[in-house]
Amino acid sequence: MSLTVHQFACLSDNYGFLVRDDATGKTATIDTPDADAILGELGRLGWSLDLILNTHWHPDHAGGNAAIKAATGATIVGPAEVTRIAPLDREVRDGDVVELGETRFTVIDTGGHTLGHIAYHDARDQIAFVGDTLFMPDYGTARADFPGGDAATLYRSIRKILALPPETRIFVGHDYLPADRQTHVWESTVAREWAGNIHVQDGVEEAAFVTMRQARDATLDAPTLILPALQVNIRAGALPAASPSGRVFLKLPVNAL
Repeated sequence: MSLTVHQFACLSDNYGFLVRDDATGKTATIDTPDADAILGELGRLGWSLDLILNTHWHPDHAGGNAAIKAATGATIVGPAEVTRIAPLDREVRDGDVVELGETRFTVIDTGGHTLGHIAYHDARDQIAFVGDTLFMPDYGTARADFPGGDAATLYRSIRKILALPPETRIFVGHDYLPADRQTHVWESTVAREWAGNIHVQDGVEEAAFVTMRQARDATLDAPTLILPALQVNIRAGALPAASPSGRVFLKLPVNAL
């Protein structure tokens, strides 16, 4: 193995990942909302940080970006296809390559859960970090009713992931426990997803998936703190600038939702 993957729990059933290119020691974090968690892991492992990779801009994945960059100087990388009011160090699109030492991550456009979602695929080691596109086989797939989300687009994005070699290791951004499982897991494979994902296994056509996904999404509550979260999304995980008093404020409209 030429790429070491170190997983650790963060916030809201999130799984953050540290990935280290063994040949060079170059290290990246992927989807880490909790700066304290990542900085603590880096200190414990004795690793420095070079890249902050983002699959999408929801704050439960990107909320730690600004603090992590301030502490480490690492370069923030993430999807370009989303409206933001804060610049990235590097914007990437489908087909772009992100180098981490001798490891080369190819960017795959995986929209559908939200606007501007990507996956990172390392073809040398056959590893893919898919964010909120796909979950463990017994839980299924992510919701598609967020701003910019679309169930048909999500289906096509998942099919891109499932077209990778069967042995490809898939690392997911969340694991919401189904009723008959008590242990959290965060790693699957293309073969396992293709054979047994309850929403998109082999034989499930796009129309059936869209009908299921839309019906399921209609039963789900709005995420906790979605209005504050949207204000963080457009800043690539950063908080708004402080007021003249030095305090940071998030706005809540009185006539929305």
